[in-house]
Amino acid sequence: MTMLTLAAAQSVSVAGDLPANLDRHRRLMQLAAQQGVQLLVFPELSLTGYEPQLAADLALAPDSLALQSLRDLARELGLTAVVGMPIRLSADGPVLVGALVLGADGSLAVYSKQHLHAGEERAFAPGTGGAPLSLGGETVALAVCADFCHASHVQSAVDAGAGVYAAGVLISEGGYATDSALLQGYARDHGILVMIANHGGPSGGWACAGRSAVWGTQGELLGAVEGVGEALLIARRDAGRWQAEVLAIVD
Repeated sequence: MTMLTLAAAQSVSVAGDLPANLDRHRRLMQLAAQQGVQLLVFPELSLTGYEPQLAADLALAPDSLALQSLRDLARELGLTAVVGMPIRLSADGPVLVGALVLGADGSLAVYSKQHLHAGEERAFAPGTGGAPLSLGGETVALAVCADFCHASHVQSAVDAGAGVYAAGVLISEGGYATDSALLQGYARDHGILVMIANHGGPSGGWACAGRSAVWGTQGELLGAVEGVGEALLIARRDAGRWQAEVLAIVD
């Protein structure tokens, strides 16, 4: 197997402030590229924060010029980044929870959250998912938060040949134990690598847990951020073996 380096970006979002969050994303992308990361996954709605009440006003088309600088940076760094943003696929279309795949080759792909949490239907419509990614000989399936609560979503990823399941999430302190146990079980039961990128600070009124994590193909915890704050959780596969390390971000 070729070497493959993935990372979860545990970022802190400023509510509704796209320019400030773009700056934070650029910083984390640059740090990730210095570590040889090929795929960097950010939390759910990382570019705006998890702010359903603001989503309709903040939603952009995936190819909006407001995001062009981030796409350009991904290409310059040779890094594929998955960033969270409320999106509309047409001018009068519904608002979706988007995960935009900014390709290292300059390409743009869209994943939209398929399964909504209770109450999210007031601000968002269900999406249709998106195609898995191919990196370093590995198939990587994406998810956004509540998607992973549905075993059928993970099964579909496995059926598509995915060896990695990577989710941008918002998990609160109260939900972390249950959600992490579920994700660990998927890794063990399906023999896949499972990675989550969680918010590193409060968002949308939620006390986010941080603790972005990665589980190996036997369900073992390979690495996790200790708590909240910004960090990169980096997982490297070399000669078929995965290892993880945490790079804390100090302002």
